Amino acid sequence: MPMLLIKGSFHLKDTQPDGDTVHFTADNPDDWQLVGGKNPIQLTAASHALRLEGIDAPETHYHGAHQPLQQAHAAAAELLKWLGFTNVQREPDETVTASTPASTPGYILTRGADMYGRVIALVGKGNPPGTSGTDISVGVPLLKQTANHHLVSTGLAYPTFYRSLFADLRAELTTAAQQAQTAGKGLWPDDVTTSGVKITGLSSITDEAVILPKLFRRLVDFLKLGMPITSFPAYLAGKEDKFTVLSTGQRFAGLHEVVDVSNGSTVRMTHPADDLLFDEG
Repeated sequence: MPMLLIKGSFHLKDTQPDGDTVHFTADNPDDWQLVGGKNPIQLTAASHALRLEGIDAPETHYHGAHQPLQQAHAAAAELLKWLGFTNVQREPDETVTASTPASTPGYILTRGADMYGRVIALVGKGNPPGTSGTDISVGVPLLKQTANHHLVSTGLAYPTFYRSLFADLRAELTTAAQQAQTAGKGLWPDDVTTSGVKITGLSSITDEAVILPKLFRRLVDFLKLGMPITSFPAYLAGKEDKFTVLSTGQRFAGLHEVVDVSNGSTVRMTHPADDLLFDEG
């Protein structure tokens, strides 16, 4: 899989990194102009927000809400530790005020940005495996050297796939996630994405149940509308998330096709995260 390699450094101060988002500064700012894809990247500061490809970690902050903080903070802490940061100091709103060191060297591998202008990337530390500003072939051995793979293999993040990620890399992340789940690592002993969570209010998903972050974000937005949970499938249909169920090859527009609401208040997904392939926004 060809991906653009950019060499640079990771920075935390005055940002809100979590388990799948961190800021990165390119050594050569001109390299940003080489990022492909249909979505333009947003360069509003010296460092740029990255979204880690192929994974989704529990939310530490999303529209004023968060997922259970034990799991959310564990993922965030592990990413920063893996990148080489220690003594990370944060404000209550998750903003970093200081860290040791202030930055760490590394590189990213990318094919484009998301709809919000964040570069979607595989994240590596230390010396890059090629020349910055050039496309290199990324296979499973290189994927295993990334933070993306590390977070999934430790069970601290869910695999979450978009079409920009090639099949061999998806397969490896799926295997790593399933091994972590079988071993009871990280968030998996608490995950109720497919078994179901009884929704009695926002606290059901912010303080109690651990679920796929994509489902969590949809539930947060829905619950703030004050509608009965039985209307959640109709709400999802209106969002028209486009995806394919990998095990069947079926294509759908709307998560209501794989989300079930039963007994008036219990929400669950009928397929695990690694069985879904989403279209880019």
